[in-house]
Amino acid sequence: MKTKAVRMYGADDLRLEEFELPPIKEDEILVKIVSDSICMSTYKLVKQGKKHKRAPQNMDTNPVIVGHECAGLIVEVGNKWKDQFRPGQKFSLQPALNYKGKLDSPGYSYEFCGGACTYCIMPNEVMELGCLLDYNGESFFEASLGEPMSCIIGGFHANYHTNKRNYDHAMGTKADGNILIMGGCGPMGLGAVSYGLQFENKPKRIVVTDISDERIARAKEVITEESALERGIELRYVNTAVMADPVSELMAFTEGHGYDDVFVYVPVKEVAQMGDKLLAFDGCMNFFAGPSDSQFKAEINLYNCHYTSTHIMGTTGGNTDDLVEANQLSADGAIEAAVMVTHVGGIDSIAEATKNLPSIPGGKKLTYTQFDLPLTAIDDFEELGKTNPLFKKLSESCSAHKGLWNREAEKILFDHFGINPNEL
Repeated sequence: MKTKAVRMYGADDLRLEEFELPPIKEDEILVKIVSDSICMSTYKLVKQGKKHKRAPQNMDTNPVIVGHECAGLIVEVGNKWKDQFRPGQKFSLQPALNYKGKLDSPGYSYEFCGGACTYCIMPNEVMELGCLLDYNGESFFEASLGEPMSCIIGGFHANYHTNKRNYDHAMGTKADGNILIMGGCGPMGLGAVSYGLQFENKPKRIVVTDISDERIARAKEVITEESALERGIELRYVNTAVMADPVSELMAFTEGHGYDDVFVYVPVKEVAQMGDKLLAFDGCMNFFAGPSDSQFKAEINLYNCHYTSTHIMGTTGGNTDDLVEANQLSADGAIEAAVMVTHVGGIDSIAEATKNLPSIPGGKKLTYTQFDLPLTAIDDFEELGKTNPLFKKLSESCSAHKGLWNREAEKILFDHFGINPNEL
């Protein structure tokens, strides 16, 4: 089986290549990748090369396939898994394996397994850990976005609160509490807003900060403050860059109570320190943003930690239960993962988009691996559609869905390129 894949040979060395996959072993599964969204974690891998904790030291001679936010079809099943999986079955992937204490992970560590390809081989440990998940949704892109959504969901579940009566920890964000999402108008932040509005521990209010009026304007369009109010939740988007005193003004939104749960979605020292100052009694701050600097530090108020029970934690990735929840919520329409997506491209766009990810404006870059397509902003569809019939159709579809990527738009792409995504 030939595959075309974006392979990494070292720091900043990504190559789109075609090569032969070996026959699968009895404990492996061959899959067809249909969609793969690009994660900032892959950018960090590309920048660090062999220094990355998940990167194999022989990648210069045995390159790894990058990408891990992927979805597709099962093509061939090894004998060990024939009772559990079948050809033609849709799947999504939970890449955070943690197999026998090793950090190996699809998209970081494997020569024949990753999301930025047409076909790849799932190794035994993926199935053994229950990380190759059956997916019943209509679209493929929502399954790809299930992985980043699972990270968000994991953060909400992992936050915790204490009490003075015993040493039990109440898991999850505080019911009827105040949530602050800092740097929250990017793709992951908007995913957190979408999830927070329907989380079982229903908050009283969610305040979302950013320093870009443009990002805030888009956020207000795709998740409106009015729609949150219909669910009985106060939602505010605020630009802290224009506030004379951000701490006091943000505190005022809570009538001086403070924030029971703070999520820091940007790895900026000043933002983390501001979040710490805004914690309520027994407030939990989740440092969600992963810094590239291994020596990244910020000051915290240990007086408050001691006397008012504030606490700080961090989460990275989600678990399999979180991905199952993400896929089900997307399939049910309870969350709108499409709020994260601002660009769409083909397999030929992945290498350059990954290497330049921080400098490309907007949110999540969604790619389809079975055809070539330049990475294109959804906001540019209308102008391109004046001369290109494909983008005219895509523009009309997205306009009918609040400017968001959607299932109909995905089908338009497949039809245009003559791709049957369900064909093995």
